[in-house]
Amino acid sequence: MSDKTSLNNIRNIGIMAHIDAGKTTTTERILYYTGKTHRIGEVDDGAATMDWMAQEKERGITITSAATTTFWKDAVINIIDTPGHVDFTVEVERSLRVLDGAIAIFCAVGGVEPQSETVWHQADKYNVPRIAYVNKMDRVGADFMGTVEQLREKLGANAIPIQIPAGEGDLFTGIIDLITMTFRVYKKETLGREFDDIDIPDDMAEEAKKAREFLLEAVSDYDDRLLEKFLADEPIATDEIRAAIRKACLDVSIIPVLLGSSFRNIGVQFLQDAIVDFLPSPLDKPPIKGHIPRSSKEAIRKTDVNEPMCALAFKIISDPHVGRLTYFRIYSGTVKVGTYVYNANSDIKERVARILRMHSNKREDVKVAQAGDIVAAVGFRKTSTGHTLSDLKHPIQLELMRFPEPVISVAIEPKSLVDQEKLTESLGKLTEEDPTFRVYTNEETGQTIISGMGELHLDILTDRLLREFQVKANIGAPWVAYKETVTKSETGEGKFIRQSGGKGQYGHVVLGIEPLAEGIGFKFENKLSDGTIPREYIPIIEQGVKESLNSGVISGNPMIGIKVSLLDGSYHEIDSTELAYKIAASIAFQHAAEKAAPVLLEPVMDVEVIVPEDYAGNVMNDLNGRRSRIAGLMPRKKAQVVNATVPLSEMFGYATRLRNLSQGRAVFTMQFSSYQPVPEEVTKRMRIGVKN
Repeated sequence: MSDKTSLNNIRNIGIMAHIDAGKTTTTERILYYTGKTHRIGEVDDGAATMDWMAQEKERGITITSAATTTFWKDAVINIIDTPGHVDFTVEVERSLRVLDGAIAIFCAVGGVEPQSETVWHQADKYNVPRIAYVNKMDRVGADFMGTVEQLREKLGANAIPIQIPAGEGDLFTGIIDLITMTFRVYKKETLGREFDDIDIPDDMAEEAKKAREFLLEAVSDYDDRLLEKFLADEPIATDEIRAAIRKACLDVSIIPVLLGSSFRNIGVQFLQDAIVDFLPSPLDKPPIKGHIPRSSKEAIRKTDVNEPMCALAFKIISDPHVGRLTYFRIYSGTVKVGTYVYNANSDIKERVARILRMHSNKREDVKVAQAGDIVAAVGFRKTSTGHTLSDLKHPIQLELMRFPEPVISVAIEPKSLVDQEKLTESLGKLTEEDPTFRVYTNEETGQTIISGMGELHLDILTDRLLREFQVKANIGAPWVAYKETVTKSETGEGKFIRQSGGKGQYGHVVLGIEPLAEGIGFKFENKLSDGTIPREYIPIIEQGVKESLNSGVISGNPMIGIKVSLLDGSYHEIDSTELAYKIAASIAFQHAAEKAAPVLLEPVMDVEVIVPEDYAGNVMNDLNGRRSRIAGLMPRKKAQVVNATVPLSEMFGYATRLRNLSQGRAVFTMQFSSYQPVPEEVTKRMRIGVKN
């Protein structure tokens, strides 16, 4: 792939959706119809190609984003199938960062669900062009236009159907294509590989005509000639319509909406055509922008194999066969086996030992990878998620990825000294793979604590430790990752003075602290006049404050949402040392924080429960007993959708409780919303060391 023609034929796409909308099932069909696989792997049978982890096969869900490459209509399609469960949104986030386009899949019955909104807004963040695919049109309760309306209302998307269904639910028989105005009927005996395009049935002709006029009106703004023909009621060629849709889609001005039933093998070839016809190639994306390392000077790389090499590492995997694998997207230039690349973040050279083109957990060696490619490398030692790789002579650094803080923790203890070393090594590999997984040691108890994004997240990680890494360990019960903050402005003074005959220790600082408006993060500002404290000690003072943030004044939990200003201090020409200033800063911060009305914060979750009407009252009463705030109640086809915010500490064991309350007929989703102050009675328990 060395010229613009071939670059124009590359599609780097992601498949994203709410859990159980049919992402992996759709991907399996794409692989089958494009000839990448010769049989269809089913999620329910634990045989899906893209769900290769043991935990994925057992649970029937996608946990880690899997990459593969296939071909359709002279195009090379690099696909990343991302997880739908909220605990694994980091996989979606880092995938969207390196992809050019996306398919958003929606269930025709469930419509736009909470995780659908989350991944949609992630795609908005990176301005990713996308097409929507309304799946499961054969299900009872399927509502195509209802789902389209939800796309418009809930997501603010300019959703424009380019197809309409012939029937819904049990009556779903095929798809009417509004571009060609034909009716496609699939042949069951060939698993949908073969189909017939026939005339639209008379009883649907008028509906199809109106839907086509709506489509043409929506896209005519993107082609003056098409607009003229539309207004003059002249015939419009299908290529003209496709070109206008593509232009609007690349501009993220419209979202073309397709439909089908992937499990019943209906509609997937249309989706494959839409990937090639409407989603961007690397050449359709603007040049990538970064800066020259250790400089504020902007650097730009065009999508061209003749430009200096620039790539972004977006995923690390510990592969049992080849060792540490680094997935990266190449934006410009070429990478060859045996050469060196520069890691701007670690300021080191990395040798490219092998380059692999991945198909789920299988791999194919290649000698060269070029602009537009998504590949994996063996041999990188200090490259982490979000690091930039570039040409040695033309370094560039791209914007870092940012990931959410974990909200739930468990203690883990090795069963023997032999397992201690294995546990440390395995935890190191898992933290390399997953930026939302954290490990630390409790100073008071000596316990190893692991933290993640939810119960399922930690459950999967601990399961991998026990089975994949063969670590024998005891896992404690999960608990909430509380935080602390301050609610008013205060000052604190810290002095550390020691005399011991010879050279002493002298550090003296005055700090001001105040809450940050955004409620998260940390900011440090030096307000000293020059000469009060030598400049070289200022970073040391900031470091002392940062270390103090790790242990709050109420219950020892980390502190967030605080701005610290260095207001005053003094200096001793002989005795002042870095250690003294760091200790003085810690003392000053502690004194200020204790006076600044500190509060304990807890993670609060957005919870959505879909429950049959008969059980809605029971569910509402139960939620009210969990310190919840009911945000809304909406009817949905013999069911009620309850939206609430609930403290995470109140949600442990909720899945079992909900099954009992609804005889197994209710479902719920939960995702992190924000940190909120803990009620006073809970804070009192935390102060005296009682765990919640």
